[in-house]
Amino acid sequence: MNHDLKTHPEPFAAVKSGAKTFEFRYCGDRSFAVSDTLTLQEYDPETQAYTGDSIRVAVPYLLLGGQFGIPEDYCLMSITKLYPTQTAG
Repeated sequence: MNHDLKTHPEPFAAVKSGAKTFEFRYCGDRSFAVSDTLTLQEYDPETQAYTGDSIRVAVPYLLLGGQFGIPEDYCLMSITKLYPTQTAG
């Protein structure tokens, strides 16, 4: 399954550069699972608009909340970039 997710510029740039290889998200309203894909869509909170830049990532590992200090209804996902990425402009 693919999930479209709003992502602020700083963490978006870190995923794009390869420095950030995880997503910590609220999972109470979604059914994230290993082998899902995420389309991270860059969203600028100052302009309250999407920039048009996006990155697709795969989820090879998922740690559900309620354990290891992760709050209930949250999850920690390992992510790996899928190519090609889409860039605005």
